[in-house]
Amino acid sequence: MAPPSSDATLNDQTSVTPNTGASQTNGQAQQVVYHIERKIGKGQFSTVYRAKRSDDGTIVALKRVPLGDMVDEKARADCIKEIDLLKSLDHPNVVRHYESFLESRELVIVLELADAGDLGKMIKHFRAQNRLIPERTVWKYFVQVAGGLAHMHDRRVMHRDIKPANVFITAQGVAKLGDLGLGRFFSQNTVEAHSLVGTPYYMSPERMEEKGYSFKSDIWSLGCLLYEMCALHSPFYGDKMTLYSLCRKIEVCDYPELPADIYSQELRSLIASMIQSDPASRPDAEFVYQYARRMYERCAAQRPSSGSSKDAEGKPINRPGSGSVHAAMVGEGPEGARARLPDGAQ
Repeated sequence: MAPPSSDATLNDQTSVTPNTGASQTNGQAQQVVYHIERKIGKGQFSTVYRAKRSDDGTIVALKRVPLGDMVDEKARADCIKEIDLLKSLDHPNVVRHYESFLESRELVIVLELADAGDLGKMIKHFRAQNRLIPERTVWKYFVQVAGGLAHMHDRRVMHRDIKPANVFITAQGVAKLGDLGLGRFFSQNTVEAHSLVGTPYYMSPERMEEKGYSFKSDIWSLGCLLYEMCALHSPFYGDKMTLYSLCRKIEVCDYPELPADIYSQELRSLIASMIQSDPASRPDAEFVYQYARRMYERCAAQRPSSGSSKDAEGKPINRPGSGSVHAAMVGEGPEGARARLPDGAQ
């Protein structure tokens, strides 16, 4: 079945069928068909839809990646091969990849749907409320992201595009790392065109200098994410800043310290260890996860006092903003609620 050509054709009759078999015929299900319900997002290289499986009614996220601008056939093959590797990832804090297939010169990736928003919306919510995120809440979500990344790196899979918008939240408040970066598979013209949409706030110095990407580049981006959860903006954000000055700030790690009276020395030290120019000096993902886990457990064990605005409510800030977020994203949940940890972790 041909893919929809525009948003106007997206209705409950539109479906996508893996090309390994036939679609439903005369009411008899011969294989799985994904019925597209609506568009839910658009990224640099893909469009995401909410869809339903025909066999069991499972709601999924259907990502469609046009292949026309990929460099060559080898790039397409490498991209599909890497996507297939993602099916081996099995962690509560990584978005599940169910399957992928080609459909009319598009790569279709079927993903777990985390539909309560993302970490970027959570940050915007607190900014709109003129409040900083309490440190206990920061650790609650960050330990989940770090655990998901540690699992990926343990399976020798790099993420390549860690940022708040790519950390998805479920209605139960579980954070899931998703939306891996596929930009390197596309032509340079395509990448340059899309780069005009945003600025490289999470790009490591080695990427700026075109020295290639490594697991430690993910750690740099993870440090930027942790900083933004606290400051509510990128460590390298600045008003009226040119792209050149931004790149320079990143290259020399020029960013303001977080306030010591609000965030602990342990949190600030972890950020400093991740955001440093020498990739070899950055910690690995497993170290970051174990560190974050200990800090979260310490915070969860401490009952905030009734007069403490630092941990219970968050400090007011003087940065106006806008945004909204699902209640599950901002609520602390039950006292002492634990982060989702990998199987076997105690």
